[in-house]
Amino acid sequence: MYYFIVNPKSRSGMGKCIWNNLRARLLQQNIEFRSYLTEHVGHATTLSRQISSLGTPDAPVTLVTVGGDGTIYEVLTGISDLRSVIFGYIPTGSGNDFCRGMALPKDPDAALTSIIRQDRIMEMDVPCISSEGSKYRFGISAGMGYDAAVCQEVLSTPFKKIFNRLHLGKLIYLFIALKKLMFLHLFSMTLHMDGDRIYHYDNVYFTAVMNQKYEGGGFKFCPDASPQDGMLDVITAEGMSKLKLLLMLPTAFFGKHVHVKGIHIFRCKSIDINTSAPVSVHKDGESGGISDKISIFLENNSLKVIMPMV
Repeated sequence: MYYFIVNPKSRSGMGKCIWNNLRARLLQQNIEFRSYLTEHVGHATTLSRQISSLGTPDAPVTLVTVGGDGTIYEVLTGISDLRSVIFGYIPTGSGNDFCRGMALPKDPDAALTSIIRQDRIMEMDVPCISSEGSKYRFGISAGMGYDAAVCQEVLSTPFKKIFNRLHLGKLIYLFIALKKLMFLHLFSMTLHMDGDRIYHYDNVYFTAVMNQKYEGGGFKFCPDASPQDGMLDVITAEGMSKLKLLLMLPTAFFGKHVHVKGIHIFRCKSIDINTSAPVSVHKDGESGGISDKISIFLENNSLKVIMPMV
């Protein structure tokens, strides 16, 4: 039995069309499945909690997310016991950083084929972010500052749907990134890692804590990040002019930014981040509100993820 949690509104409504095609294929192949379409923010978490409770570590359920990167954190957050689930992912969003980092098929049909065959299973690290008294799991990255502020405005702008329908979704990110940078107020930040390493920076743009190499639609912010090494990778950008940051960002698509002065890369198992003023927070590209402190750590158990054949 396959359980599908589907976000029909992903990619500005294209998710529903993609799912209808996949559903027809499942029916044609007489594959046993149940599907659930999300109706509001947080619904995927509720559905995930209900479905995952049907499994056990000895008899896990196969839970497949059909949506964008932002749907992943909701599903991961809802899983009652990571050991009780085999996780599959079919991308219907525009960012595809999870597919990019995990080397999963970006084509929905190819992804479904891999899931049906269950070609191979990989154990993936699962980070957890604690902010303002709430905890969420995520699969890609979480962080504070400039990148989170861009994510939050992209999510709220009505132009995103228009640009996505024109297959120009990345342009809205670029436009808002430039706008945010122009009016951005920098802040001070303290990083406290693994209980004994403390770093303080003034004039910070952002810090991202990465489980994958990529975030933001292909920025290779932490080139050495791996979701299998039991470590979190951290990038902080600080102490540079806005023009320098603007010129640096394109190089991050290729991971060539790591030697730029003001870019700091760390590795840790847990991190507490405190800022001098409340700033934007994101988790897998979705809004995490505004806060002046977050904590991020790795769950004790990993998650079994369906992977394609090498």
